[in-house]
Amino acid sequence: MSWNIPGTVLTCPRQEAIHIPEQFRAMFLPGGIMLSQVSAITGLEPYIVQNWVKRGFMSKPENKHYSLRQLCRIININMLKGVLPLERICAMLGYVNGQLDNEQDDMIDDADLYFMFVGLAARSRELYREENREAVLEEALADYAEPMPGAKERVKTVLRIMLTAWLAARMTQEAENMLNDL
Repeated sequence: MSWNIPGTVLTCPRQEAIHIPEQFRAMFLPGGIMLSQVSAITGLEPYIVQNWVKRGFMSKPENKHYSLRQLCRIININMLKGVLPLERICAMLGYVNGQLDNEQDDMIDDADLYFMFVGLAARSRELYREENREAVLEEALADYAEPMPGAKERVKTVLRIMLTAWLAARMTQEAENMLNDL
């Protein structure tokens, strides 16, 4: 069964989610990607991405090329924007990454955060029970090296919020589908 990769228009079998980081990284082997490619991956109109850059939600692309880190920031925002206000999403991302338009103060690379999230989302059936959620979050962060004390707890909190919002969006969509079937 095909699974929508969170925050994108791309699909893959859920059991293949472990390969998503390598597939995304492969897209960047020749360098960054263009805005049209960002739009094709996310389903966002180019002007929306440009607006987010202007508003300081991420650093500016270099020579009109977006990095993997920038793409993942865009995907993270895109994934959550239907459930949470943009300002709250950015405040949450700032909780682990300081100034959003400055990558030097980040506790976690946006690509690492996104790929951790994708791994968790692929295991969403295990996450509905609170006791499972904490164990799965701990497992996802097992290899995370804290750049400063307390960073791991902050990242865990952000992942927990992202998961809750993503699961809420999925449940809302499921309810809408049920209503349409009436």
